[in-house]
Amino acid sequence: MFRYLQRIMTAAEVYESVTNGGASDFADVVAILNRNGPWCLIGGLAVNCYVEPVYIIDVDLVVDASWTETSGFDAENIALAASLIWQRAQTACSTSMLQINFIRDPRYQNFSSRAQLRAVLGQDVPVASLEDVLQGKIWAWSDRERRLSKRKKDELDLIRIGEAYPKLHELLPKEIAEQLKKG
Repeated sequence: MFRYLQRIMTAAEVYESVTNGGASDFADVVAILNRNGPWCLIGGLAVNCYVEPVYIIDVDLVVDASWTETSGFDAENIALAASLIWQRAQTACSTSMLQINFIRDPRYQNFSSRAQLRAVLGQDVPVASLEDVLQGKIWAWSDRERRLSKRKKDELDLIRIGEAYPKLHELLPKEIAEQLKKG
């Protein structure tokens, strides 16, 4: 058979490679968030936890508005995260492609209370429930102020969820549900 068996790379190792250190940066952000209070992962990376994953560099996080206002999170902790990421970039002679987005929209604030721990890029992180991820994607897709390309990505995520979870079709926007019916 095979003289040498190659080791299969983990998802975190692949992501680390293709994003120039994105998995390490993600681990730094997770460590900071875990020290500061309730939060959860939403958006495309959360969708990847429920359906066949696709490549994504955006990390969308819901952070508890109450602790971001009182803990100095914005000024001190993001500065710390930026410092850690910058130090890594200097030693690696490159910068990560990871894009962190903190979502403070009040509609998302209760998502973290229903989140469950899941393995994401080698880290155990609170991920919004499937229904909450779906709702967030519907809000994003429905926002006509977002760029068309972003809304199309949200539409694809809604279709991916709908294909994997047919019982959720009734929660989807009519336009998406009709596309799924047509196949």
